[in-house]
This record gives sequence, C-alpha cells and structure tokens, in this order.
Amino acid sequence: MKPNRRVFIKTMSTGATGLALGTVASTMSSCVSPGTGRQEDDGQILFIGDDIAVTDTQYGKVRGYKLRDIFFFLGIPYGADTSGPNRFMPPQKPVPWTDIFPAVWWGNSAPQNMENRYANVYSAFVDSWNYDDVSEDCLRLNVWTPGINDGKKRPVIVWLHGGGFTSGNAIEQDGYKGENFARKADAVFVSVNHRLGAFGFTDLSAVGGEKFAASGNVGMLDLVAALEWIRDNIEAFGGDPGSVTIIGQSGGGSKVTTLTAMPAAKGLFHKGVVLSGGSLRAGEKEYSEKLGAYVLKEAGLKANEIGRLQEIPWQEYLFIANNAASKLASESISADSGARRGGFSPVMDGRIIPQHPFFPEASPTAADVPLIICSTMNETAPSRTDSALENITLPEVIERVKTSARNRAGFGDKAEEIVNAYVKAFPDKKPVEIWSMVTSNRQNAVALANAKSKQSAPVYNAWFCWQPPLFDGRLRAFHCSDICHWFYNTDLMLTHTGGGARPRKLSEKMSGALLQFMKTGNPDNGGLPAWPRYTSENGEVMILNDVPEVKNDPDREARKAIPV
Repeated sequence: MKPNRRVFIKTMSTGATGLALGTVASTMSSCVSPGTGRQEDDGQILFIGDDIAVTDTQYGKVRGYKLRDIFFFLGIPYGADTSGPNRFMPPQKPVPWTDIFPAVWWGNSAPQNMENRYANVYSAFVDSWNYDDVSEDCLRLNVWTPGINDGKKRPVIVWLHGGGFTSGNAIEQDGYKGENFARKADAVFVSVNHRLGAFGFTDLSAVGGEKFAASGNVGMLDLVAALEWIRDNIEAFGGDPGSVTIIGQSGGGSKVTTLTAMPAAKGLFHKGVVLSGGSLRAGEKEYSEKLGAYVLKEAGLKANEIGRLQEIPWQEYLFIANNAASKLASESISADSGARRGGFSPVMDGRIIPQHPFFPEASPTAADVPLIICSTMNETAPSRTDSALENITLPEVIERVKTSARNRAGFGDKAEEIVNAYVKAFPDKKPVEIWSMVTSNRQNAVALANAKSKQSAPVYNAWFCWQPPLFDGRLRAFHCSDICHWFYNTDLMLTHTGGGARPRKLSEKMSGALLQFMKTGNPDNGGLPAWPRYTSENGEVMILNDVPEVKNDPDREARKAIPV
C-alpha cells in the first residue's frame, strides 16, 4: 500500500501532537493558557497538543485540534471495519482503544468507482471534488464544535452527503465543512461516511438466507449506527442528543427520507432537511433479490459458496457487482420490467424498511418530525459548458425534451404541451431556461411535501433560485449550488458563488432560518420573511433569492402538464 498522510499521522503514536510539539513546545509554553489553546500575543490560530482538544467517547479518548476557536475532530470511528466477515453485515461497534485516538484527518471514503470523475474540466472546476483514501474501513464521522466538556447542550446538525447511494463522501466539497456553521450558529456540526453502492446495498437475502437478511440495507443501517453514536457521545462534544437535525442533498436527501421510514432510526433525529432529492419509494425487493442472484452468478459462485464474496478484494467485488447490475439493467429494459430503481440502493424489505418512505403515503415512523424540502430552479443547466445552447429556440427545446429529460428517457408526444405550459407560466424566461425548468421540475419535491403535509408535524417548502455571476450566467441555480448557502460557506465555494457580499447576505438569512428550524422545528425569525408551513391547497414556497419572498405554488399550472 502506498504511503499516505493518514497512515503517517497514525503511526506517530500520539498523532500530529507528538510531531508538532516536539519542536515548538518550549516557545509556546509561556503564551498558551493550558487547556484553552488561546494564544495571548502573536495571533496564532491553530492549536494542537497533549491537553488541547481532547475528549471522551464510549470507545476511548479522541484528540482533535482547535482552529479559529472551533474544535475539529475528524475521522472518528463510529463502527468497525466492514471488510472480510463484516462485509454485507449490519455495522458492528468500533473496537475500543486505550491510547488517545488521533482525530486529525478525514476518515476513509467508502469503496466506489473512482474513474472519470474529472472527465469534464469545467465541471471539475465548478464542483471541486475532494477525495481521500478509499477503504472498507469507512465508518467514520467528523465533528466541528465551539466547545467540549463545557456542559452546554447545543443543537446538532448531521450532514449526509450526496452522490446517489453509490458515490461521494463527507468532504467531497468544501461547502460541506462545518466550521463556519458551528461558529456562527453555536451548534455542533457532524458529517458522516458510510457504505455505498454494492457494499451497502447488495441484497443477498434470497440466496444467502437469514445470515444475509439485512445485506440489502446495511448502508442505511450504517447511518442509524452513526446516529446512535451521536446519541451516546455528542454531549462530550458540547451537543444535545435531544436536538438532532439530519440534512442531506441529492442522494443525501434520499437518505433523509429513507431514514424517516426506518423504525431503527426513530427517536434518533428530531428534524429533517431534504435538499434537491428525496425518495418517495425505496427499491423493490423482487428487483434487489434478483440483482443479488446476478452478482453471485457474475462471480461464478453457487449459493453454498456465497461466503467467498466476503473474501474478494473490494476492487474486484465492485467490478463484479457493477457488471451484474449492468446486465440486469439491460435485460430489464428489453423486457420492460417496470423496475422503478435500478442498481444498488435501499430496498423495502418489510423489516428494516417496512414500507416506502412517502408512497402511497408518508411513513408514520417519523410523523412527528418537521421537514424542510428544498429544490433548485435549475437542477440541470444544459448550457453550462456549451454557450451555443444559450441561443436554442423553443422548437429545438421541444425536440430535446421529447427524447431526454432528467431521470427519464423523455416526454415524447407530451413535450410540446409541457414546454408551452412552462412558457405560459414563465413568459420572461429564455428557451434555454424553459428547457432547464422542465427537466428540473419540482414534481418530486411537491409530491414529498404533499405527503408530509398530511401528518401532524409541519413541512416547509423552498425553491432556491439564486444564480451566480459565473460562466456568463449559464450556471443558474444549479444542483448543489444551495448547499454552501445553508452553512455560511459561500466564500469557501467560490466556484459556486463567485464570493463576496451578495451570496453572503443570502447565506446569512438561509443559515439563520436553518438554525431556528433546528432549535424549534419552525424556520421563522431566522432572517428570512415569515415562512408559513406548506399546505397542498396553497403550495406555499419560500423563493430563495437576493430578495426572498413567499409565493403560492408559482409553477403549479405548468407542472400539471407533466405526466405522473
């Protein structure tokens, strides 16, 4: 295995502490207040040492560092290594440690396809993805907090990354970092890595029997384990286990909605935020079991040899599993099977996920949990890397919409009706913008809000419409662009915002509303205008722009043209 920063730090016994303090301890001792990490005279902002940023967990002490008055604890294990006999199994507790664990670097990313992530240089520039080491020892979380062991109970926010259920990690964008939110909100920010794709969602229950009964949902059980760790340990990090808000974007939003349908997660979180995602349905068991059988066949194994799947190196297993998924997908398309979700994802197995999250109605498991549901106006931006598309005509848009639309093959003969409906509702929009709004339609977000609105806890709906002054305005309000605004991170994600006062002003309002929601279950009085709870009758939605405002379902008539 090639040397890397994480291995280097961990081999230093006391971590970076022993390395750094060996040369500078004598010069620091006279100007640092023991245990506080405060520098008295020269403006030092980073502190790490034997008695700085150390706290307890159930499994042993952890040492982080203090930067700009915020405590960082990175890569803390909340579960055991998932390789070998733990592959496909529910998460196990971490192995306790006796030395102080050096929580000073990011935890491993879950195994996933790392090829062609930067094939488009413009997209690479905009999204600025961060990836570190990849390993099945990936059940790690990060904590940012203003205080440790201080007896305070701060609200806790838990970030669930995007990437569908197959890719991503807790730090893939700088906008995911929790330092600024922890400081400004006086809150505890947690982000989580967990098993993905074939490692988190290969359903072997039909071929492996009871031993593998949970295998189709272990990636979601990882998140339950992380929430259990937060319940049991977050007080040592200055957090309140009775005030936990889960928030996720894209695939992370689907993780939030899936958790609302899991009895094992009940009571572990108290509010939820769904950004540009959310699953009405989980996968179907018939499909997931068939995919598991295809995996076994692709590996050249019989049912009585299923244990050998746990011995294959993860790179090889990922290759086998993805080939199996591709073959099943091809057969499903040719057979018009009607499978609603292909590939590896959570499955409604009747046990871990007893019913679909929001279909035909919202799961009662989290009926008492308030939700915010937000989408962006331009989840897809067709002209993002092709300026020529700015001049596309409406007839050309109709032809494009006939054959391709977000998450589906296309709208066929309905395309003209749909495009014209959006033109009527938004006459000031250019054809390329109409195209974007059609393919980025709010149908799923509204369906989630409608289902949730029938429960006792409120749901609040938002539409992020703020557009950055980048790429001659072609980015528009694109997928992921709202994340940094919720967390006071607009100056960390310059390629999403351009930086400066304009995005910062909106971020102040959005972050304030989020904090208020975390504290009370209601986003009012956080900086945005009065934000009424959503009703299906009125469709109240907070328009998030330079001048935020509430409107009643401004795209309702346009959406009516879109087939369900």
